[in-house]
Amino acid sequence: MKTRLQLILFFAASICYFNLVIAQPVSGVVRGTVKDNNKQPVPFASVIVKGTNIGTTANGDGIYRLGNLPKGNVSIRASFIGYTIQDKNITLDSDREQNLDFELKESSSQLDEVIVSAGRRVESLAETPSSVTVVNAKEISALSTISPNIANILAFSVPGLGASTNQTGNSGQTLRGRNLLVLIDGIPQSTPLRAGGRDIRTIDPSVVERVEVIKGATAIYGNGADGGLINYITKTPKTDQKIGGYSQLSLTGNTRGDSTLGFRASQQLYGRIARFDYVVSGMYEKTGVYRDPKGLVISPDYGLGETKIYNAFAKVGYNFNGSQRIEAMYNYYSSNQHSAYIAKAGVYRQSPAIGVWGIRKGIDEGTRYNHNANIQYTNKNIFGRTSLSANVYLQDFWTVYSNSESFFGSGQSAIISTKKGFRLNLNTPFAISSKLSGDVTYGVDILNDKTEQNLVDGRVWVPRISMNNLAPYAQLTTQWFNYLNLKTGLRAENIKMNIADYATLATGPGGAGSIDVTGGKLDYNAFVFNAGLRYSKFKRFNPFVSYSQSFSIFDLGRILRAANENTVAGLQTEPIIVNNYEVGFSSALGPLSVSAAYYYSTSKLGSNLLLVDGKYVAERLPERVWGYEMQVDYQVTTGLVVGGNYAFVEGKGDKDGDGNFNGPTDKYLNSNRITPAKIATYARYNKGKFNADLNWLYVGKRDRFKPNEKGVYPIGEGPIESYNTFNLSLGYKVTENLKADLGIENLLNTVYYPSIAQFYGTAIDYRRGNGRRFNLTVGYRF
Repeated sequence: MKTRLQLILFFAASICYFNLVIAQPVSGVVRGTVKDNNKQPVPFASVIVKGTNIGTTANGDGIYRLGNLPKGNVSIRASFIGYTIQDKNITLDSDREQNLDFELKESSSQLDEVIVSAGRRVESLAETPSSVTVVNAKEISALSTISPNIANILAFSVPGLGASTNQTGNSGQTLRGRNLLVLIDGIPQSTPLRAGGRDIRTIDPSVVERVEVIKGATAIYGNGADGGLINYITKTPKTDQKIGGYSQLSLTGNTRGDSTLGFRASQQLYGRIARFDYVVSGMYEKTGVYRDPKGLVISPDYGLGETKIYNAFAKVGYNFNGSQRIEAMYNYYSSNQHSAYIAKAGVYRQSPAIGVWGIRKGIDEGTRYNHNANIQYTNKNIFGRTSLSANVYLQDFWTVYSNSESFFGSGQSAIISTKKGFRLNLNTPFAISSKLSGDVTYGVDILNDKTEQNLVDGRVWVPRISMNNLAPYAQLTTQWFNYLNLKTGLRAENIKMNIADYATLATGPGGAGSIDVTGGKLDYNAFVFNAGLRYSKFKRFNPFVSYSQSFSIFDLGRILRAANENTVAGLQTEPIIVNNYEVGFSSALGPLSVSAAYYYSTSKLGSNLLLVDGKYVAERLPERVWGYEMQVDYQVTTGLVVGGNYAFVEGKGDKDGDGNFNGPTDKYLNSNRITPAKIATYARYNKGKFNADLNWLYVGKRDRFKPNEKGVYPIGEGPIESYNTFNLSLGYKVTENLKADLGIENLLNTVYYPSIAQFYGTAIDYRRGNGRRFNLTVGYRF
């Protein structure tokens, strides 16, 4: 309690200091129009004062107005997705209104993207000293036509993220060889207290406006982001109409085999009425049987076939004035499988596991529900020039797994997780001279996370873990000479755990092998730090260097359920602190955009998954993970863009503890952590009424391990053979409002086994990927 009080007092004193020292007088109004290079308005473009959180959004005619601006020279930035950023300077020396117009040019360069996830403030990628990938609305739309599975979309478009599993879960789909944190509008979706691997597929892409992926260890949103974070930014209305909408119907299926047909229907409504705006959406999808390229039914365990998927979304906002807004968001997602097939094991590395007619044990599997609710208040000028954002949120999640024979008595498990949180975020800009300016972002996160994993028959596997986290933070961003960007930050984690008494699962009849474990309290306190420097004067070479840390109590539940001690205090529950070092650059050379990064991360204790005596346990070793990534995009003509990305990652554990990672007992990290090299390329054509998108995904080979004395590969150590697939989407605009699309997954009907099917090393998990699938869609906008 004393520690919490000290942190709160320190945080309050910091707020007072920053506002007393760097608050500045304000005056002046600027208004104007944002147009493109064809002199047409750019509706809803973002217009901000650089180095501050003062900003606004242009209306449907591209007209904006900024008030309450500081005296003297100010730099104002206009931006919109798909256009170059434009900065203009203006001198404000009176209260009179001044005019400032902008003209934006179309661009495919990511340097011109504007993000919020990296620092909880609006900033461009050109200023951010870290690796970030933004998947924008155009890419989401094109890739959704091929497959509406958001895990597939991200696997293709995000360097460093593992290939999709083609299953309900995303186990093994790590980011830069480490675990990641998934968010929806900043609300945590991951369950790091008992990692269930269901966090990527927690929302439908139809309601996602963009995805911001921050790569490398980060503590900006708290527990679980060892490899980075994925933030789904949900849709906002982009219209001045009182009511508009988009209706969509799809027919899906395989091109070979029966019972594969499915369908998908969605409806969105959006609009603005005076100061009120809204987006409302509903989606329902029913998939048919999923078959492999030979026409065989893919094993239904954790499968995506014969599944009903629901997504309901609503976001409403009210603007009190140009500075104050309140917004409420709710999203419901559900994905449940009811299959007429049961799994039949194949022969590992010879023939696939398939589905055969039968009655499945237990209840339907999948995510029963994932509720997310958020209420946010923003004030761009709460006092002085300080802006404020405050929100309360809730996430309520329940998912059910397939029947497992890995423990005595078999059965199905379910993870239940409920998170309640509050965030306060403030930003205060300052200008010391014309050559030095910046801002301070500071605030506090409060989170309660209750997670447990029980069997559906009532047995406790992981007891309820209740975590309370109070984390104040502060981040200083400075701009030297308007192009040298230095960012430093500090976050104080103050975590209290309360674990209930429980008994481990029996290993034989009559409760044999069960251990009674006394629960208790666990406390964690840590400071994590980040620092980064980016040189942004020239678009042709925009280098950065960074150091960042993350703090996580990852998969505590796995440690608890494998306990061999009778008290929680006797277990190895130390947290994971990751140190990430990175150097990279971005370049925009006319029609060519290039970005690349090399990273190296260390942790004194990791969490490598092993199967020991029939139990999954976490191996806690010192770890090193390293790799590099590259993204290239080239605008061939006005309507044709080609590009691609490459990512390589590797990692080792220090088994003998000597610190050099090259001893005879040291080992490479398992493939459920370290993904093979990956290449993704695309050619995207858009001209007139027609568009086409051809892409190729290649997943490389990884063969680091030998079978044991019985000739069996341990979990995660099976050799991975390379594979590749081609996908195609075609679209035609029939009228101004009516559009037809055809997406084809695995265009050449290539036989392949996803990485997870290979590295698991078991006959029951050795399943093929999808055969050729189609998605025929008709959409109408009004």
